[in-house]
Amino acid sequence: MTTTPQTAAALRRPTLSPLALNAIVATWLMALYNATFWGHLFRIFDGRIVTALIFSAAVWALMLLVLSLLAVRRAQQPVLALLIVIAAITSFYMDTLGVVIDREMIQNAVTTTVAESKHLITPQFLTHVGLYGVLPAAAVLWVQVRRRTVWRALGVWALVTAGSAALVVGLLFTNLKGYSTVLRADKELMGAVQPLAPMSGALRYAKMMLKSTQIVLQPTGTDAKPGPFLAGADKPVLMVIVAGETARAANWSLGGYARNTNPELSERDILYYPDVSSCGTATATSLPCMFSPLTRDDYSYEGGLSNENLLDVLVHAGFAVEWWDNNTGHKDIAKRIPSRMMVAADGPDFCQPECIDAVFLKHLQDKAATITGNTVIVLHQIGSHGPSYWLRYPPERETFTPACKTPELTECSTEEIVNAYDNTIAYTDHFLTQVIDLLDQQPRVVPAMFYVSDHGESLGEAGMYLHGTPYFMAPEYQTHVPMVIWMSDRFRATLGMDGACLAKGTGETVSHDNMFSTVLGLLDVATTARDPALDLAGPCRAGATG
Repeated sequence: MTTTPQTAAALRRPTLSPLALNAIVATWLMALYNATFWGHLFRIFDGRIVTALIFSAAVWALMLLVLSLLAVRRAQQPVLALLIVIAAITSFYMDTLGVVIDREMIQNAVTTTVAESKHLITPQFLTHVGLYGVLPAAAVLWVQVRRRTVWRALGVWALVTAGSAALVVGLLFTNLKGYSTVLRADKELMGAVQPLAPMSGALRYAKMMLKSTQIVLQPTGTDAKPGPFLAGADKPVLMVIVAGETARAANWSLGGYARNTNPELSERDILYYPDVSSCGTATATSLPCMFSPLTRDDYSYEGGLSNENLLDVLVHAGFAVEWWDNNTGHKDIAKRIPSRMMVAADGPDFCQPECIDAVFLKHLQDKAATITGNTVIVLHQIGSHGPSYWLRYPPERETFTPACKTPELTECSTEEIVNAYDNTIAYTDHFLTQVIDLLDQQPRVVPAMFYVSDHGESLGEAGMYLHGTPYFMAPEYQTHVPMVIWMSDRFRATLGMDGACLAKGTGETVSHDNMFSTVLGLLDVATTARDPALDLAGPCRAGATG
């Protein structure tokens, strides 16, 4: 085949200067990967088009500045290609599911499992990343970049970075008071800029992890010991703490939801707390915070790691403590106690291939029948974890139909998504009832159960799905969670608990802050680490004053 001059010209790789390539990529990123940002922008600056466009120009200049700082010389094209792919990935989750990719979301992603994350890798996602990530990244790698001498390139680089920075400042100074107010009050605006927001989150995560390497563990509650009621128990006390997953209180009929999602718990002698707020909106934050002696206002990743937690205090008090997991791991909470991850071999009937929470039950039954001392077992549920809600319950327990049966939530109607999610809540209701009945039927122990979900879930309200939204802007659906306490008759009698007194307090506004001290209070563990102001049980013990 003869190559004509016209064909050769058509196949010739275009040549661009480094500045031109950066400017094109910055414009491409702003235009095609920031639908959520543009939506926020024109909502915030409603009717003020010029003001909005000037702000967007400042963001474009910031994008150019970042690209100029990172994409230098021979690294320019690989870096730009990588940022395009990152923007394609993060924009899909933000624009499609309303998921904000910040430090906490990156932490959640890093600590997740393959079983969990694979449900987010859908055909729609792969198509999006292929079209908006791989193809334009390949185009960036294909073009030729006109290289200058090192010193001349350094001079141009300095001018471009200084000019970009000056442009950012100059544009913002056209309305500094207005723009600064927006940046303070509407953090979701800059949190939607792709890929700058995820890059900032990644840097913050790296900084957090670097600081965590210097942490020295501080003991908590080393003075813990059995109180008089616990010390006088004539049988082993067994508490099962169920760490729930993604259950939002709005869909619990125990709290007033119109659908009967709690048909079995409603027939048990339980305490339901309808007004409970979570410590975070994602497992990586909420779970360790729940077990920490720190309140949400005081909690940080470093603070959680540097202090012993509830399980350590229980060990100090003489309890045998174990962590059983059917989710994404214990997030370092159970580093100092025995832990196990449920797998198919633990219950083939309940793992096809992913395990539903019934996988715990046979092991719990065996444990309850053999313990000889005071014991606490934590069951970390898979619960209502999305987007594959239909995999969290067995087919025969599909009560609400039709149910969404794809992780591509945007392909399902709101009714189908809610149906699938409500089925997970109804199954959690069934699972918790099975735990209660199993414990109550074991006369050789003094049993109780404490359940609380780690965070809630968005089901498409305001275009948001799943969870992990930054707390300051998270809807109540992600922060309002259910909490249940069950005590057997012999637990109440042995531990001196007044059930009627506890029932009176169920209408109070409580939070994950109460869990640490309340569990210690329920179990009659005497320690200075227990905060009486946060202990829901202490005031209801026989002989308590005030």
